[in-house]
Amino acid sequence: MKIAIIGTRGIPNHYGGFEQFAEYLSKYLVQEGQEVTVYNSHMHPYQESNWMGVDIVHCKDPEDKIGTAGQFIYDLNCIRDARKRDFDMILQLGYTSSSVWGRLLPKKAVIITNMDGLEWKRSKFGKNVRRFLKKAEKLAVKTSDYLIADSVGIQQYLQKKYNVRSHYIPYGANLFTKPDESFLEQYNLLPNNYDMLVARLEPENSIEIILDGVAKAAGDRPFLVVGKHETKFGEYLKEKFRHCEKIRFLGGIYDIETLNNVRCFSNIYFHGHTVGGTNPSLLEAMASQAFICANDNIFNKAILEGDALYFRTSKDVQKTIESYVKESPNAQKMLQANDEKILRLYSWDIINKAYLQLIEECLYRSSKRNLKYL
Repeated sequence: MKIAIIGTRGIPNHYGGFEQFAEYLSKYLVQEGQEVTVYNSHMHPYQESNWMGVDIVHCKDPEDKIGTAGQFIYDLNCIRDARKRDFDMILQLGYTSSSVWGRLLPKKAVIITNMDGLEWKRSKFGKNVRRFLKKAEKLAVKTSDYLIADSVGIQQYLQKKYNVRSHYIPYGANLFTKPDESFLEQYNLLPNNYDMLVARLEPENSIEIILDGVAKAAGDRPFLVVGKHETKFGEYLKEKFRHCEKIRFLGGIYDIETLNNVRCFSNIYFHGHTVGGTNPSLLEAMASQAFICANDNIFNKAILEGDALYFRTSKDVQKTIESYVKESPNAQKMLQANDEKILRLYSWDIINKAYLQLIEECLYRSSKRNLKYL
């Protein structure tokens, strides 16, 4: 099969969740004998035309010159190039800046779209942008042959909103099995003696609610905020909590081994995401043996079930910090259960196989019958 992956900045991963997924999946598909092409931004650090057997096509990406509008042009350039090639299937990751060009997608190729999260719910966007994102979501549903939902919540939403069926395949993670305390030295940390969060510093990730609870909590255990903070909201948070010495804004940690160790040796790991499907950082925290306290919503509960603590308010956060420690027998049971979930449901081997099976089924059905949704 000739398969193309669009909708990312490219591989190998230097950016985020979809890029990491594209890296794992494309490599796996090639090992399984498929012919795979991944579209990369021309600005991607990797400039070769092949990576681990995956063909790389670099397309012009003017985002560095014109900002967000450049993402739309980059996606258009990828789709225009794909029209020149004889792909059997195109896997589209997300829709924010690509679905407006959906009518230009190659007619002969089967289009499978991972619908990502509910982007129009993100509070960082104004009313006009949210209105556009709703239209973009609708266009993605209309111009795709098959849809993938990476959470049960997204799957239910698509059924209710558009009366369409989607195939549930979550994000993946691999268990972190080699903890090393020496990685903590650069941050002057002691094992199990600090709490933390990892997130983009955006309102819908509950950062302010969490930090309000941290500031109110008794004790001086350090709290790490891992994520780029040179943003408008980040500056607001730093100013608001400047007098709370236990809150430490570390910025982003992009070395995965360092990040895994920092997560692994934390006492309580707070996950405040409220928008989206199976959030990559949540699965990675589970795989890093972090003791998790998550925002109480359907997306997080579908993954964690009863093997985590939950919060809704800053008071909940305060009580959690004051009442729970990772060494407790109950916490250890949760950690073991989450390890088992990763191995049983979310390992990359399982996720990659599910995608290959879906691709094969979609191509077979499209060749035999005119069915739009699986």
